[in-house]
Amino acid sequence: MEKITEKNETSDFDELTKKMEEEILEEERGIYTEKTLEAAYNPKNVGELEAPSGAARVTGPCGDTLQMHIKVEENKIVDCKFITDGCGASMACGSVVTELVKGKTIEEALTVEGKDVLSVLGGLPEENIHCSVLAMDTLRAALEDYKSKNKNRNKKRNKKERR
Repeated sequence: MEKITEKNETSDFDELTKKMEEEILEEERGIYTEKTLEAAYNPKNVGELEAPSGAARVTGPCGDTLQMHIKVEENKIVDCKFITDGCGASMACGSVVTELVKGKTIEEALTVEGKDVLSVLGGLPEENIHCSVLAMDTLRAALEDYKSKNKNRNKKRNKKERR
C-alpha cells in the first residue's frame, strides 16, 4: 500500500481546486460579461466608513442584502463603500454604483439609474437585473439618510442661532 504524504494530498487537492475554479469561471463567462466578472471578482470600495454621512442597508427580493455608506463634504460624495452578502452580480453592481457616484453632488448622484449600472457592466442576465435595482435602492436610501441627518443638523443650527 502506497503511503500518502501530506505533500501529495495538498498538491492533489490544489490541482482539483484549481480545475474546479477554472470550470466555474468558464461557465460564468458564458453568462456574464468580462466587465461584470472583473467587478465581481475584484470589486472596488468594499467595506464600511467610520462615521458615514449617510448609510443604508437594503434586502432585495432574492434575499441578498447590500449596505452602503457615503461620506459627503461640501455637498459632494467624497467616498462611498459597500458590503453585500449577495451573489457576484450584487457585488459587481455595488462596486459600480460606488464608482459612479464618487465626486458627484447629492443631486447628481440622485440622477444615476440602474440602466447606468447595466451600461457599465455590459448588461446582466434577466434573472440578475434585480441586483442593479438593489444597488440603486441602497444608494438612494443612503442619500435619503444623509439628507435627513443634514436637515436635522440645519434645524438644530438654526435654533441655536435664534437664541
